[in-house]
Amino acid sequence: MAAETTTAILAAPSATTAEITPLPAFSPDLYQRAWASIPHPSLPLIATCHAHSVTVFSLSTLSKHSVLTGGHTRSVRSAAWQPPRGKVSGKEAKRLRLVTGSFDTTAGVWTWDQGRREERLEREIRLQSGEDNKEAEEEEEAEDEWELTLVLEGHENEVKSVNYSPSGQYLATCSRDKSVWIWEDVGNPNPSSEEEEEEEDEDEWETVAVLQEHDGDVKAVAWCPDVPGRKGKYAPPRRYGDDVLASASYDNTVRLWREDGDGEWVCVAVLEGHEGTVWGVAWEGRPRENDKFPRLLSWGADEVIRVWSLKEPEEEEHGEGAAGGGNNTWGFGVPNTMRRSLKEEWECTAVLPKVHKGDIYSVAWSTETGLLASVGSDGVLALYQETANTTEKNEENETNGEAPTTTSAGGWKVLTTVKGAHGPYEINHITWCKRYDAGSERKGEEEMLVTTGDDGVVRPWQVRIQ
Repeated sequence: MAAETTTAILAAPSATTAEITPLPAFSPDLYQRAWASIPHPSLPLIATCHAHSVTVFSLSTLSKHSVLTGGHTRSVRSAAWQPPRGKVSGKEAKRLRLVTGSFDTTAGVWTWDQGRREERLEREIRLQSGEDNKEAEEEEEAEDEWELTLVLEGHENEVKSVNYSPSGQYLATCSRDKSVWIWEDVGNPNPSSEEEEEEEDEDEWETVAVLQEHDGDVKAVAWCPDVPGRKGKYAPPRRYGDDVLASASYDNTVRLWREDGDGEWVCVAVLEGHEGTVWGVAWEGRPRENDKFPRLLSWGADEVIRVWSLKEPEEEEHGEGAAGGGNNTWGFGVPNTMRRSLKEEWECTAVLPKVHKGDIYSVAWSTETGLLASVGSDGVLALYQETANTTEKNEENETNGEAPTTTSAGGWKVLTTVKGAHGPYEINHITWCKRYDAGSERKGEEEMLVTTGDDGVVRPWQVRIQ
């Protein structure tokens, strides 16, 4: 696959080439349309949504780990792993929980069997060498370790997306009924005794907010990521934290939501510019040199990927805060009651080079490298890199494509593309995740891409950058 020369990220300009090559697909094939594959934030597991079920694959063996089935009556469209919450006896809580969003209008809360999960998860991490696979598969056939512990009801139509906040305290769901629901896990994340620890898996949830300002089907929701040290005494000024939610809709807009001074969730910004359904949104994973963190991606039916940044009010850029050591920010440091206004102005700071000829269904932003990858209805997988050079043209742009619009902060270039990545089938989802398989040279550190398509294949890809 031909690669293109561009400018490296977070460094002086240098020659960069990229190569994407397929790795052995996860087994077994699902033989039915699969919607999305969601990697666990810390364990070598990835959950794939298909039909009425979710199949969890091991990233160590690239084979089936377990199956969640019997909880939904219609297709499972999305899933989200709950981040670890609290401490148990000085150790991180080991509860393994997955939430599924279904076309049957519900979200299901699934919990890994308490008695066997620790031993099983430790075995998954050890199986990086591929040894004892037969024994593991035989044990798996005899085990049914996932339990549907709670069903979240309230949406009137299909649930399209579910997403946990970075703390694991809040869950957002969205639906074709034009609404976004925010739920709070009010269970005890910090048991102080063995008795309370045994009750840790008992689910208790409350509805925090129902947001109904979109004028169409809400396709996706995404929480802003947290940043280590963001709330520290000497943390640099940042407006945003993990209490901000973005939603994408059939009404061609992206909306941003947060709590006001009265504890009510309100829309603080409407991002307009797409000329068709916005299929998804994704936040930048961590701050990078000279960028306006956090930036936001949006993409959709107009074949365009946009990058958005918060426009800083001039009077607040150098103002003295009333609290937090002069740190006049909105994410922390200033009590809600002292915030003057939550209304915000966001601007589109870049439009990526146009590659796709059809709806863009999914875009993934690497936290490690800053690279972007996109897939869609045309079956193309594209890889992009940010560059400080705003004048170069992308030779792979179609003559009728839209040229990138950039600011002084830089632009984006296509590194390489893979056509027909799933043969003639549409590709519904793409994600970055860590490699743990036997072919990895740096297990748990090296990144790969995983695509999920209408052919029922979950395919990992090796990405080499030089």
